[in-house]
Order: sequence, then C-alpha cells, then structure tokens
Amino acid sequence: MVKKAENIIVGISVGDLNGIGAEVILKTFEDTHMLELCTPVIFANVKILSFIKKNLNLESNVHGIDKLEQLIHGKINVLNVWREGVNIEFGVNDENVGKYAIKSFVAATKALKEGLVDVLVTAPINKYNIQSEEFHFPGHTDYLNQELEGDALMLMVQDNLRVGLLTDHVPVNEVSQHLTEALIRTKIKTIAKTLTQDFSISKPKIAVLGLNPHCGDHGVIGKEDDEIIKPALKKLFEEGVLVFGPFSADSFFGSGQYEKYDAVIAAYHDQGLIPFKTLSFGKGVNYTAGLDKIRTSPDHGTAYEIAGKGEADFNSFKEAVYLAIDVFNNRNEHNELIKNPLKTKQKQL
Repeated sequence: MVKKAENIIVGISVGDLNGIGAEVILKTFEDTHMLELCTPVIFANVKILSFIKKNLNLESNVHGIDKLEQLIHGKINVLNVWREGVNIEFGVNDENVGKYAIKSFVAATKALKEGLVDVLVTAPINKYNIQSEEFHFPGHTDYLNQELEGDALMLMVQDNLRVGLLTDHVPVNEVSQHLTEALIRTKIKTIAKTLTQDFSISKPKIAVLGLNPHCGDHGVIGKEDDEIIKPALKKLFEEGVLVFGPFSADSFFGSGQYEKYDAVIAAYHDQGLIPFKTLSFGKGVNYTAGLDKIRTSPDHGTAYEIAGKGEADFNSFKEAVYLAIDVFNNRNEHNELIKNPLKTKQKQL
C-alpha cells in the first residue's frame, strides 16, 4: 500500500549535541510545509531539544513522546531515548556527549530495522568521541551494514550528480591493496541496482575513475588501472552493465564529462568527494546505497566552530530528508512494478 505523504515516518538520529545537528534538524522543520511531506521523529530527549531550541531562538514546536505509537502527524515528535540531563557545551568534543549520539543512532536504527519508521536521516557525529567497547565502528555506514541486510555503499547525491566510492574510509597508502576485481564488481552492481530501483533510471550509465594519474599511462605510473580496473569493467560491460572507463580523474569533472553519466565511481574518498562537494554547493546528501532500508545524511560534519551560534546552513539536511522520501516512493513504485509487470507495460504505452 502506498503511504500518504504525511504518513511517511522519518526517523532522525540527533547526532553530536555539541555540534550543529539539532540546529539543522529544528531549522528544517520550522517550515510547516515539511510536516506535510512527512512525520519526523527525533530520537533524543525532549527537554534537551527544547533547551537547544530556546538557546538558538528557534520557533519549532517539539512534541515529546515515550513510544512511537504516540507520535502525532503534523508535529515534530521527539522520542525520549533517555531521561537524564546531558551537559551541553557547544563546540566541545565531549566523550559523554558522543555516547548519547550513539544512543540516539542505535535506537533509530532499531526502529528502522523493525519497520517502525520508514526511513532514517542521521545528523552528524564525531567519529572519535563515539568509540567505546559497545560501539567500535568508523561511522554510521559500517554499523548500518552490520545491522541491515545488503552491502552498504556511500553514494553522494545532489540532483543528477551522483558520486560513489570503490573504497571509502581507507588510508590513501592502502587504497591499491583494497582494489580487487571482486570489489569492483560488487560496488558497480550495487550502484546499478540502486540507480534503477531508488532513482527510477531504467538503463543507468556509470563512469569509473582510474586510480593513478592518467590511469597509469599504460603502466608507467602504476599498473592497477590496466591489470585490475579495466578487465573488471570489460566483463561487466559484456554482462550488460553500462559501465565506462576508467577515466583520468584530473579532468573528468572540470571538463563536464560527468554530466553524461547517471553516476560516477571514484577509486577512493577524496578523489570523489572533493569534486562532489565543490559542485554541490552545500546541498549534497550522503545516501547509503545497497541496503534493504533507506538512510540519508547531510554531507557535512559537526561544525563545532559555529555550533550554538545559530549560523548553521540547514539546506543539506533538508535535502537529505527530501531524498529519503523520494527514494522511499521510488523504491515502493519499483517493487510494485515488479509484482505487477502489467503496470510497467501500461506505463510505457
């Protein structure tokens, strides 16, 4: 059954309370039109959200609940994940605050896993202060990959610009060790499936960037492009995946080549994210592709330097909410068409 817009429940993990996470969440839903698109539920504590709202002179009205069955459509719901107070010092890297960021995230993920919320949008965390014996993951994506079915892949999105990664949080001097034909095949097939089911692109075209300068110049500046990437892409293309490359990364974005493709896959983190963040103008979204559930986040961090000052730009978080809703609707439509192929034919007529 297709949900009405306002009945799409968006679960939100609050992120680092000393950062800008709560600010961008509250600013996003100050616009009452957002409450017509979905029903937000923030996994945190209503007293703390009220304190932050007052500190920032925001007008958002938060509604505290103790269980998800109590949420009200048209309200900014705050599920009380904990009761005790938390000492908030904006801009401070605090290990105790990190624990509450993870309490929020783990509870929101559980709700997503159990189908109590439809999508998950995560506010920024500090990857250092969240580490503990109970939670030892580099970030959101790795934990989601453990808890949810599928094979998680970070896909950065801003309108028609989509950038994925073959390797993500890997030191640069270890990237080549991680590049294998099996990895390349898995990542590209995941992106191809995502573009079809989540972005409604029937025959997606995917570009892959080379690892080395000038794709290795036939082995003069590295052999990985010739010996690993090219053979993998050739086999995938022969199997019907519209994948092209590898392309020299230095000129790919500046020349506008990326506009010819539905997604671009970079070999490593900065190779993809530097041009993406340059082009996305603060409206980029981090989408976790490859999972059976939907998760998005803004493409920025905790921004301690401006936390508590009311200066945070909320556009990236707002776009993350929009994308989560769009993907939810696209995926439902895709699944419905698979169940009823006649609808596909009728749509094409």
